[in-house]
Amino acid sequence: MKTPREILLARNSAATPKLDAIRRKVVEKLQISARKEQSWPAALVAWLINCSNTFWLELIWPCRRIWTGLAAIWLLILAVNLAQHEATPAGKISAAPVLMSFSEQQRWMNERFADRAPAADAEPPKIFVPKPRTENFQPLTV
Repeated sequence: MKTPREILLARNSAATPKLDAIRRKVVEKLQISARKEQSWPAALVAWLINCSNTFWLELIWPCRRIWTGLAAIWLLILAVNLAQHEATPAGKISAAPVLMSFSEQQRWMNERFADRAPAADAEPPKIFVPKPRTENFQPLTV
């Protein structure tokens, strides 16, 4: 003897393909309307989120141990740099001429180069006068 369920399934089995076709049309219309309603800024944001997710999954996540090691090395370098920066005494550091005003730069340069004088026994530069090129002319003989 057949159960009521089997009887109902036998009666409605012919309607299943029709219902599937209707379902596909409705879902397709909903997808098209959802694409049309989405503005370009929202589409751009969705694309960027998808790209960042792809970037994370393909570049960062497989090599997470390497990235963690690199981050630890950079933190170590930063800590060493800060430790060395604080250890230098302030008296040994001279003010850089770039950070000084123009008058301070002039005073600083005068202090640095005060003992340097031009050499007295230097010869004056000789003036070079080129000779005419026709003096070096040699006719070609065949």
